[in-house]
Amino acid sequence: MNEVAAYTRLAGVYDEIVVDPCYARWADFLDGLWVHDRTGVVDVLDVCCGTGLMAAELVAREYRVVGVDAAPDMLDRARALLGSHAQFQVAVLPNLPIDETFDAAISNFDGLNYLPPSAFAETIAVLGKRVRPRGWLVFDVHTDAMMDFTSANALVEGDSDGNHFVISSVVDRAARTCLTTINVTHAHEGEPFVETHTQYFHSDEQIREALTAGGFTDVLVVDEYTYRATDSDTLRATWIARRGEDRSS
Repeated sequence: MNEVAAYTRLAGVYDEIVVDPCYARWADFLDGLWVHDRTGVVDVLDVCCGTGLMAAELVAREYRVVGVDAAPDMLDRARALLGSHAQFQVAVLPNLPIDETFDAAISNFDGLNYLPPSAFAETIAVLGKRVRPRGWLVFDVHTDAMMDFTSANALVEGDSDGNHFVISSVVDRAARTCLTTINVTHAHEGEPFVETHTQYFHSDEQIREALTAGGFTDVLVVDEYTYRATDSDTLRATWIARRGEDRSS
């Protein structure tokens, strides 16, 4: 079995194995959220954009999207999907090699869970400088309930689009981490492979502190791109914040 760097070989089968069909619903939520912005939301920064599925939904709703991701293979898929309709650039957070200012920044499908706590806080601070005054930051993260769920369901096996995979997870509750091994034992294309990923379960306190330090206000936390309040069963929390008026870009 070939051990490869995260999101290299997985990029080719990511949409079939990992992603559920959620992006249209999530994009509808964002569209409904931003329609009430008097300044208007046009330019959107898609952080940890992956294969470009959310970018495609936003482009279809006439937003101009710039996507960044640390994995070049994922960005190759995004470019193949969207061509010249969106821009994509490699960025290893918290470094963000983009100078322009956006009306909104987003990060979905728990992309920010892959950042250690210090890098998460630094990333929020950087985004605070790339979002216009009263602009938006919307992102989702896994919750403590997801940590419990993953611990209780540490082994997942299945078939999808000609790929057979086994996903195993080791949760360290004290460190608030999850080490996930994705073992594609039969690949639709190419040889079988293994990738290992680490996620960090950021606490609500850590997230709020990072948002405040980054200049974000009016924080709202909801259950996965709805207006339902989070509760003890929420697996994915969506955080919505506005940048304050008093910070320079």
